[in-house]
Amino acid sequence: MILDAFKMDGRVAVVTGASAGIGRASAVALAEVGARVVCAARTTKTLEAVAEAIRERGGKALAIPCDVNDAEQIERVVARTVETFGRLDVVVNNAGGTVPTPALYLTVQDFEAAFHFNVSSAFLFTRLAIPHLVASGGGSIVNISSALSHLVESAFVAYGTSKAALSHMTRLLAFELAPKIRVNAVAAGATVTDALSPIFKVDPELRTKMEELTPMARLGTPEEIACAVLYLASPASAWVTGKVFEIDGGTVASNWPIKIPTGL
Repeated sequence: MILDAFKMDGRVAVVTGASAGIGRASAVALAEVGARVVCAARTTKTLEAVAEAIRERGGKALAIPCDVNDAEQIERVVARTVETFGRLDVVVNNAGGTVPTPALYLTVQDFEAAFHFNVSSAFLFTRLAIPHLVASGGGSIVNISSALSHLVESAFVAYGTSKAALSHMTRLLAFELAPKIRVNAVAAGATVTDALSPIFKVDPELRTKMEELTPMARLGTPEEIACAVLYLASPASAWVTGKVFEIDGGTVASNWPIKIPTGL
């Protein structure tokens, strides 16, 4: 059956930023198709809750606290994954993000920190995973990029630039690591995550405005992004590498309605 192509029985996946939002949905999705999932994130309490939710569904999960800004913690996640499960097949580089800041008020240090959080950490996870992915017979890297990697909006120069770099790093690594390892990305549009939900509670009209600016007339859900992650991580996408999938409700222009003063 065609659905067998999505099965990941016996495989091991690491998901960063797995305590909430897209990371949580991706971890649960991978577990539901048979993968043993290592959940990595900074918030220990919510991280363990995700792992427990996977176990309650009959899956296997390991929660490892990790701040991807710390190289030693990334090294520990990869090492513990292999020690615990004996292999590594999939890495989902989901952790990332940057507070919107107009360029005039953005320091070089802040800009470089955004790059480190969104790009360098994903590169290190990938580099450390490569030998284990090869040893497992090949594997898949899925990077979570953003629609702002190719769209434009004020105050997102640090975030958008770093996500654009992540998207192109995806293509470059895919070329270099093929055919043994596949590397793809998801350029996610505005998705209702734990980061956006509190803002909507304060300003309900914000969500309405964003939906009006989205061709599909609604925002995405973490589970919809996770469906793309599952496809790219699983054998179903065995002939796909170096691609950046735009999962964004059809947006061709920014649907962020708040115009942050640029200071000009």
